[in-house]
Amino acid sequence: MEKTNPMRHLDRLKIPYEAIYYDGQGLNGMEIAETNGQDPNRVFKSLMTMGKEKCYYCFLVPVTGELDLKKAAASVGEKSVSMLKSDQLLPLMGYVHGGCSPLCTKRPVTVVIDESAKDEDYMYFSAGKVGCQLKVKVEDLPKMMEFRFADIRRPESIQRMSANSKW
Repeated sequence: MEKTNPMRHLDRLKIPYEAIYYDGQGLNGMEIAETNGQDPNRVFKSLMTMGKEKCYYCFLVPVTGELDLKKAAASVGEKSVSMLKSDQLLPLMGYVHGGCSPLCTKRPVTVVIDESAKDEDYMYFSAGKVGCQLKVKVEDLPKMMEFRFADIRRPESIQRMSANSKW
């Protein structure tokens, strides 16, 4: 399979990783974890957002949870952040919906990873292409990118309520 820019980035830095390829068309994060036999708490989705002054942020949260936009904004010193729309991803970040990686974005982004990853030995995130993931050691994250850990997920009780609501 063809290497993606994030893979080439890790190769240049001599950071070990595992590339996982799968048919990702139309799958959500939970389905991807299930398809690949992965612990969904270690599979992270990369959510691209923008702040008030056109500052860009990438928030990584487990596919088992949802991003809390207020907590996310607070973690980067913004009053609010908004999700980039699908049609903005390619021109602004160089990625398509479902294939966003925190590595090698077209524009500089501040990366924040949910604190749940802190105590894990490894995690998965997109390799920059739909149908391709990277498995990396959490201890190697500081060698591959600047980032911070923060509590950026919605509380689980709210997640369950919104998932079960019949609005």
